[in-house]
Amino acid sequence: MAQFKKDFGKFEWLDIEKPKQTELIDLTHPFLIDVNLLDDALEHGHLPKLEKHGAFTFMIFRAFTVEPHLNHTTVAKLSNKIAFLIKEENLITIHQKPFDFLKKLKDQEFKDPEELMLAIVLEMLLTFEAPVNWLSDKMDDNEKEIFLKKHGKVSMEQLYYQKAKARICRKLLQFSHNVLNQLVVKPENVSNLQDIRESIVNYMLQLDEAIEDAQSILNTHLSLTAQKSNDVMKLLTIFSAFFLPLTFIVGVYGMNFNNIPELHWQWGYYITWAIMITISVVIYLWFKRKKFV
Repeated sequence: MAQFKKDFGKFEWLDIEKPKQTELIDLTHPFLIDVNLLDDALEHGHLPKLEKHGAFTFMIFRAFTVEPHLNHTTVAKLSNKIAFLIKEENLITIHQKPFDFLKKLKDQEFKDPEELMLAIVLEMLLTFEAPVNWLSDKMDDNEKEIFLKKHGKVSMEQLYYQKAKARICRKLLQFSHNVLNQLVVKPENVSNLQDIRESIVNYMLQLDEAIEDAQSILNTHLSLTAQKSNDVMKLLTIFSAFFLPLTFIVGVYGMNFNNIPELHWQWGYYITWAIMITISVVIYLWFKRKKFV
């Protein structure tokens, strides 16, 4: 376990990294914090939430913490959380993984715990910018692959992971937005809170577009695949229509019986060829009229 404590004059910030349950209980004992809140703070995959308990407001937010291209499809693998316990004179942050932006914030000055908390939440929100942009670029690449390349193919596996990642990010941002809508801050911090809300809405809109694009690309891919199958079947049907009557004629006159009258005709061979050519021409003209070819 690692901990950092800083006194800003009007309030104190206690940052706790990777604590065990007993260590966390001992550290927060002077604050009389409900043990259920500490259990939520330690739970690995907990979604964003807000809960008031006595003088403390308890919140959880999650930050995107993996490379955007990695194929993960769960909240716990794509993100990590920070739990906040905030009141007038104290801010306690609890997390299992290190965050680089916390090191930067430790060197800055803040007027009150709300301002510091909002600064941390903003940094957590900005971690979603890279996956949002990556997903947007991937959807563009997929569309170009399908519509601009003659034999464009899209990996259904990668498209699944991209859609799942967009859906999970959208869910996390929606929960975070709900938490921020419940949060009441001092008048001097309202502007910062509103900026964070607007940024979340912007990211959610981009993720909505990515999800819609993924579904559209999937439908288009399936349609093109079905169309290619139909084209193959159409071609096979046309060949069958041409060769079935010709095969019938060849089969009849290929039988080894002496009493087939046409076998003794002087012009029988040429007449048979004429009949087969005529049948082929008639079939072709009929297909042409019906716009099958």
